[in-house]
Amino acid sequence: MIRPATPEDAGAVAPLLILAMGHIAGIFARSNNHADAIPFFHHFFETGNNQYGYDNTLVFEDETGIVGSVTGYDGALLHQLRKPVLDLIRETQPDFNPSDETEAGEYYIDCVNVRPDHQGRGIGKKLIQAFCEKAASSGYARVGLIVDQVNPEAKRLYEKLGFKIVGERDFMGHQYHHMVFETLTMSDNK
Repeated sequence: MIRPATPEDAGAVAPLLILAMGHIAGIFARSNNHADAIPFFHHFFETGNNQYGYDNTLVFEDETGIVGSVTGYDGALLHQLRKPVLDLIRETQPDFNPSDETEAGEYYIDCVNVRPDHQGRGIGKKLIQAFCEKAASSGYARVGLIVDQVNPEAKRLYEKLGFKIVGERDFMGHQYHHMVFETLTMSDNK
C-alpha cells in the first residue's frame, strides 16, 4: 500500500534515504560511512517542512513494514525547503553551496528508494507512478529528476516509465541526466 508518510515513519525511512543519496549522504555526514548520515535524515524527515520531510514523502508499506519511499516537492520551493538543511550543514561546512538540482515548473523527485531485500518487485515503479499521479492531480505538467550518469539501470527504469532526458546537471561532484516526465501524457502510459 502506498500512503503519505508520517513523522513516526522516520526510523524506517531515514535508512532508505541513504540508499538514494549515495555519495551525497557521505558529504552530509562528513564520513565515508554513509550510514553515519542516518541521524541527519531522521531529524529532517521527522521535522518536516524541508526537502527531506515526511510531508514531502510517500511510503510503500507491506506486511513487513515500510519497504520503499519517494520524496519530492515543487521545484520552485527548492531554496525554501533546502534552507534548514543547508543551515545545519553550514555549521560545520560554512562554504557548502550545492547547485540547484531542480527548477520552477517541475514537481521534483528528490529521492526514490526501496529496501534491497524488496528490490526487483516493481515497488520503485509503483512509487514513481504514484508520485507522478500526485503531481498531475495537483496541477503540475512536469515531473523532473536527476539520475547519476554512472547508474544506467536507474536511467533505463525512468525511460521505461516515460521520462526523457532534457539536459545534464553537474551536482555535488557527479554528472547527472536531468529527466522529465510530462504528466499530460499519463493517460497514454496506463
